[in-house]
Amino acid sequence: MSQKPALTADEQLLNPRDRFSAGDWKSAFAQRTAAGFADAFAEDIVLEATTLTRPVQGREQVTVVMAAASKLYKSVDFTATATVGAKQYLEWVAEAHAGVQFSGVTVLTRDPTGAIVHVAIHHRPMAAAIFFSETMGKSLRDELDPTYFLNEHTAYSSSG
Repeated sequence: MSQKPALTADEQLLNPRDRFSAGDWKSAFAQRTAAGFADAFAEDIVLEATTLTRPVQGREQVTVVMAAASKLYKSVDFTATATVGAKQYLEWVAEAHAGVQFSGVTVLTRDPTGAIVHVAIHHRPMAAAIFFSETMGKSLRDELDPTYFLNEHTAYSSSG
């Protein structure tokens, strides 16, 4: 009986059975480049976050947001990872260059090829999330519709 050759690290990331470490996501944060994120994303990816006023859709737009977000952080430390089926849960702590402290949980959903099709990012505490959203809106003003983020003109409504 012949044995299959061992998978390379890149092949393991694309193999849904071997995606336990979320290495592509962590690597993209370490690289802080658009290409690092784009390589991990499915074409029709959706990004939802507590720092967004509505979901961002599509590889190009989500890549722009995530590349800018990764640069806002001075540090990001992933403290725990769990995988259940097609979902990965990453707990993290971070600090912005401005000294603001964050913690949160990111949920990645992958398709059968291992590409990320949905990201849900949950920042806390609220003051840090508001800072993040406002800062992202200012930094991406020329690249993305600024109404994805909170700003001094955002209308707050309890009617949803």
